[in-house]
Amino acid sequence: MFESVGWGEILIIVVAGLFILGPERLPEAASWVAKSVRKVRDFATGAKTQLREEMGPEFDQLRKPLEDLRGLRNFDPKRVVTQHLFDGDTDPLGLNSVNGTNGSNGASKPNGHPAPASQPEPLKPGERPPVDPDAT
Repeated sequence: MFESVGWGEILIIVVAGLFILGPERLPEAASWVAKSVRKVRDFATGAKTQLREEMGPEFDQLRKPLEDLRGLRNFDPKRVVTQHLFDGDTDPLGLNSVNGTNGSNGASKPNGHPAPASQPEPLKPGERPPVDPDAT
């Protein structure tokens, strides 16, 4: 209901209330607003409960389209197209698992190029790197 109200707007309302009501009446007004909001929530919860009791299983059937509409708030065209055209497969063309053609081990980088063919193995604990006799 108040998702679009930010901290800046709340600060402006508090400052305006401080000037309009004064410091002695502001806590009383804030308490009244909090009680009123609680009452409205209780009324809404009671109405929902009463409606659910009276309608029975039809209440869930009525609620399903409303939940579908709520899902449209987070509408992402890319996700929807992927879901409907490719059955939710995030890699429909298989680009993430392309096998290299020049003797690589099948791993590929994110840009689609194959990874280098031989990776040096890491040294084990206590092991020294090999000495190159030509380096002296």
